[in-house]
This record gives sequence, structure tokens and C-alpha cells, in this order.
Amino acid sequence: MKLSDIVAILLGTIVAVFFIYEPLRSLYLSAYSNYPILVSFCKFALLATSGEMLIHRIKKGTYCNKQFGVIPKMIIWGILGISIYFAFAIFSTGVTSLFHTEEIPLLNAFLISFFLNVTFAPVMMLTHHLSDLHITNEEGRFPFKTLSPLNLLKSADWDKMWSFVYKKTIPFFWIPAHTITFLLPSQFRTLFAALLSIALGLLLTLSKENEK
Repeated sequence: MKLSDIVAILLGTIVAVFFIYEPLRSLYLSAYSNYPILVSFCKFALLATSGEMLIHRIKKGTYCNKQFGVIPKMIIWGILGISIYFAFAIFSTGVTSLFHTEEIPLLNAFLISFFLNVTFAPVMMLTHHLSDLHITNEEGRFPFKTLSPLNLLKSADWDKMWSFVYKKTIPFFWIPAHTITFLLPSQFRTLFAALLSIALGLLLTLSKENEK
């Protein structure tokens, strides 16, 4: 076990204790109540990027390298976290208001998850894929000067995006997982969503390693 692994375990333990220990959990709830956008940015910037680093460690033997681009990934994930916060609020309010299913929580959560994942999620996933391509192409940086959405769209892995990301992860993972998400109190939804992205990445990475 490397020193970096020990540090990662300690940090993971600290995060777990933060939400288990009631006074610290109350601090999180208070911060989310007053600054939901900032907290959403920080949650995804830290948790989702940490998840990508853990996956990189499993696949490459190191948590990051020059091409990984920790800071750009954190900023991108933070911005995506804010978009997810707004999407959760819009879809949960809109779907509930349209279908009047608030008295049937499971059905209501499923409908919110379904419409969220067939409209907002594909665009968000593609945005994340293209931003990752740009960071990789620029060796860990995200210069706006060389940013070309058209070129990135041309170089995107459309076969993987359609046949795997859209056709498999959305119906078989994200819709069921986000159904659970929308059964949770609103202050924990974006946190759970960030953890889900880590869980899916780990499951897929470990399954591929087992196949090898």
C-alpha cells in the first residue's frame, strides 16, 4: 500500500465521519440551507473528482498524472454539480405539479427520475465527455483559446455514448438510482447523486479488471 493510498483512506474516513457525527451533519445541513449552490459546487468538485482519481488509481496505478488535470476536472464537476442542483429542483417541482403524484412517493420519485434522465442527463453526460476530451487533448489543462466544440463533437466516442452510456446506464442504473435519490430529503439529493457517480465508475472499472 502506497502513502497516497493511506492518505486517501484517511480522507474518506474523515468525510464519512463528517456525515455520521450529528453536530458535523448539522453543520452541513445549515450550510446547504444557506448556500445550496456553493455547497453543490463543492460536493461535486470534491467527491466526483475524488471518484475519478480512485478509478484512475485502479486502472493506472496512480491517482493522477499530468494528463489527468485535477483542477480543471474539479471546476467542471463543480459547474455540473450546480446544473444538477437546478435540474433536481426544476424536475422535482415540475413533474410533481404536472402529474399530482405527491401522495404516491415511489411513483413520484420514479417519474421525476425518468424525465430527468431522458432529457437533462444525456446533455450533461455529453458535456462531461467533451470536457474530458478537451482536458486530455490539452494534457491536463482547459484553455478556452483552443476550445472547439465542433472538433470535440467530431472526436467523441459516439458508439460508446449511444450503445453503453445512453442505452444501458440510463435505463438500468440512473433511472432506478435516481428514483431512490428523489425519495430522500432534498438536502441530501445532490450529495447522493455525487456518490452514485463514484459508485457507477467503480463498479464498471472493477468489472473490467475482473474480466482481464
